[in-house]
Amino acid sequence: MAKEQTAVRDRTRTNLREPRRYKVIIYNDDFTTMEFVVLVLTSVFFKSAEEAEALMLAVHKSGSAVVGIYSYDMAISKVRKATMMAREENFPLRLECKPE
Repeated sequence: MAKEQTAVRDRTRTNLREPRRYKVIIYNDDFTTMEFVVLVLTSVFFKSAEEAEALMLAVHKSGSAVVGIYSYDMAISKVRKATMMAREENFPLRLECKPE
């Protein structure tokens, strides 16, 4: 006697959602030079020179600005890289990532 096989499958529901996005915020301080902030924005966040300068001026005038919106891993990676660059140059530049 052969075993009888059925072709019925149970359906399971999966609740898939878009991954949460995080905004990277850069803060103004009195010691980090404007040129260094532009360098960080162009090399870490891949902003054009014009966009980096506009963001740097926005940070200078308002105290902070959103640099970009990324997935969690990308946001943390960029914050760490920029912070490490700043510490190597002895600047107290502060960046943070927050949920969008």
